[in-house]
Amino acid sequence: MNSEEKLPTRAWQRMLSGRRLDLLAPQAEDIEIEDIAHGLARVARWNGQTVGNHAFSVAQHSLVVTDIVRTIEPQFGARELCAALLHDAPEYVIGDLISPFKAAIGLDYKAFEQKLLAAIYDRFGLGRMDAYVVSAIKRADTIAAYYEAITLAGFEPSEAERFFGRPALPDAIDRELRTLTPYSTNDAQARFIDEFKTLCRL
Repeated sequence: MNSEEKLPTRAWQRMLSGRRLDLLAPQAEDIEIEDIAHGLARVARWNGQTVGNHAFSVAQHSLVVTDIVRTIEPQFGARELCAALLHDAPEYVIGDLISPFKAAIGLDYKAFEQKLLAAIYDRFGLGRMDAYVVSAIKRADTIAAYYEAITLAGFEPSEAERFFGRPALPDAIDRELRTLTPYSTNDAQARFIDEFKTLCRL
C-alpha cells in the first residue's frame, strides 16, 4: 500500500457474539440481545458517580424504568413494556452520556441514537412506538432519574426536584425506589435478559 493511501474509516464495532454492527447504518440483523445485555450491564449511569459497591448500570436503570412504566401505565402490554426495557439499548455501543453533554453535542448525536434505537426495535419486532408510549417511557425515565439522584448520586431532594420534578407514585414503589442498591454486573446482565425473555418474545 502506498504510504499516502488511507484505509477506509472503520464505522463498525465487533460484538462478543461475533456480529459487526455498522454504527452509521445499523442493521437489525446485526443486533443480538446478549450483546445489548452484556454492554448495558457494564455501562455506568451518572458517569459512575454513585454510591455502593457496584456501579449503577444502564441495564439496572432499564429495569427500574420498566417497573415505573408498569405502575404509571397499567394498561400497557408486553410490547410497550419491552420498548421501555430497551429504551436506552443504544448505549450498549455508544455509552451513557450525561444529559448536559448530550445537549452540548447537539442534534447529530440524538439522530444517531434514534437511528440505532429504531434498528433495535425492528430487530425485536416492536416497530415504531406512538407518541403516547414514547412520552410515557420518557416520563418514567425522568422519574427514575429523580430516585437515582437522591438515593445514589448525592443530590438533595430539593435539587433533584429542580431538575426532574417531584414524582407522585404509589407508596409501595416509592419506598422501593428510595432504597435502590446497585446490582453486580453479572446480576444486572442476568436480570435484564430474564426480563427480556418475559416481555419481548412477542
